[in-house]
Amino acid sequence: MLNRIPLDSILFLDIETVPETADYNELNEEKQELWAHKTAYQRKEEHTPEAFYERAGIWAEFGLIVCISVGYFVNKGSEPLFRVTSFHGNEPTLLKDFKNLLNDHFNQARHVLCAHNGKEFDFPYIARRMLINGITLPYKLDLFGKKPWEVPHLDTMELWKFGDYKHYTSLKLMANVLGIPSPKEDMDGSMVRSVYYEEKDMDRIIKYCELDVVTTAQVFLRLKCEPLLEAHQIKTV
Repeated sequence: MLNRIPLDSILFLDIETVPETADYNELNEEKQELWAHKTAYQRKEEHTPEAFYERAGIWAEFGLIVCISVGYFVNKGSEPLFRVTSFHGNEPTLLKDFKNLLNDHFNQARHVLCAHNGKEFDFPYIARRMLINGITLPYKLDLFGKKPWEVPHLDTMELWKFGDYKHYTSLKLMANVLGIPSPKEDMDGSMVRSVYYEEKDMDRIIKYCELDVVTTAQVFLRLKCEPLLEAHQIKTV
């Protein structure tokens, strides 16, 4: 089935998110109460709402998207090129820029979006943040009324499950077991908040996000039993 999808029809993506404020005490009283209620099950009695707030970036209602990186295949000559670019900075602006990319270049019926754990995280998170910012959803993210087979989304983690709904496999683990060379990363997802708010190193976050996009594309190639990308085939634009 995957072999029926041309590589140049796929937009690979990854997002990086952080809590909406640097510190729990910057939330107003109502938002603090809503946060406590939202996270009561996850926290149980082990953490206070304030101590748990460093994880707020994983919920779209309490987080911000600070980077969306995308990658796509371009057929050039005898071998494909994989181009990677990122949207970052002010959240409404980066969301509008991402929406424009979808509308201008990935809006045809053949186009699909692909992310690792995208159906559970990236796709709904982007859609929710767009609506929170008053941005109408692009067609590729508006799932209302669509039948499951009409949803233009691929998820490398879902493809690896083979129907096993209890199975979770990280992108890093999938890359390892599929024999994909691991890029030299100097951070992981748990560090994005501190790198953004404390170190204020946006370039480091962008690099990390772009590496995940490349790895997702490499995983997809392995799932199709196709050759991996070589370094000279990957271009940042």
